[in-house]
This record gives sequence, C-alpha cells and structure tokens, in this order.
Amino acid sequence: METISWPDFEKVELRVGTVIKIADFPEAKKPAYKLEIDLGELGVKKSSAQLTKLYKKEDLLNKQVLCVCNFPPRQIGPFMSEVLTTGFILDEEVVLAVPERPVPNGSKLA
Repeated sequence: METISWPDFEKVELRVGTVIKIADFPEAKKPAYKLEIDLGELGVKKSSAQLTKLYKKEDLLNKQVLCVCNFPPRQIGPFMSEVLTTGFILDEEVVLAVPERPVPNGSKLA
C-alpha cells in the first residue's frame, strides 16, 4: 500500500449526504441505481451506485451516505455521475459507508 501525506488526504472531499431519490439504472453494464443525494451546501448531486444486490430502493431512501465530492463528473452510459458513493467490498458486493449517527448534510469527514 502506498502511503500519502496529510495534505494529500486533505484534498479529498468526503462528505455526508442523504439519498432523496432512487431510480433503476437498466442501461448500466453492472446492476446499479441512479441516486440523487442532498449534500447540504453543495446541493443535490447524482451518483450511480452498484447497490442492487444488498439494498432495495426503499432501504436507501433517506439514508445518509458518505460521498467523494471532488472527483470530476463521470459519464456512465446515458447518466452523468457527479459524486462517488463510498462503500466496502464484501463478497463482490458493496456495503455502504455510513455515519454512525445522523449528521448535517454536507458535513465533511475529518
């Protein structure tokens, strides 16, 4: 594993947001949802997330998630993903990275 400096870490904008809208994403190469995430002062951002095996849409609505907010937008098929919704790989599935208790949308990971 490559080590990084503290200034490198500080460049990554990891922020909490609340999922406010979920849609199926049948055009994706791997099963995914299209999410709209309220990131407080950063506004509502879109994200494509491969969460369909472990999460139903109703499980995700109003759930807080941790997002990388300063990657450039990425075109995924017909969809423009603006933030990366983070998670952990477990048996080739994604388990969401979430705050332990509710925090204000847009809060930055410290």
